[in-house]
Amino acid sequence: MNVPDELLYTESHEWIKREGDNVRVGVTDHAQSELTDVVYVELPKMDRQANAKEAIAVVESVKAASDIYAPVKGTVVEVNKALEADPALINREPYGQGWIFVLKLDNADDLKQLKDAKAYKKQIG
Repeated sequence: MNVPDELLYTESHEWIKREGDNVRVGVTDHAQSELTDVVYVELPKMDRQANAKEAIAVVESVKAASDIYAPVKGTVVEVNKALEADPALINREPYGQGWIFVLKLDNADDLKQLKDAKAYKKQIG
């Protein structure tokens, strides 16, 4: 499984990339392989405020539908519209073009609650 060292991770298999006051969020390589073929993504609404660990989006595969959770408290400032036309981007490029949304952080200290790559690798075995 690909687990980039520069990213942060959640227990629920989201990855987080800090970009100044914002964080870009997607699902990990492990999560997309468990889901198998992604066929639909319900993106969060722009300007939606979300609490950490709140379900904010849905990814549907041929196998199951899975909630995607906000990793930290913040406001949705960008969504990946490309997923509407090509949800399989999540399978092909989970850490690249398959990102799902961007949150403006309420409090950067919240990032300290997330896992680093080493801890996430331990979680997924």
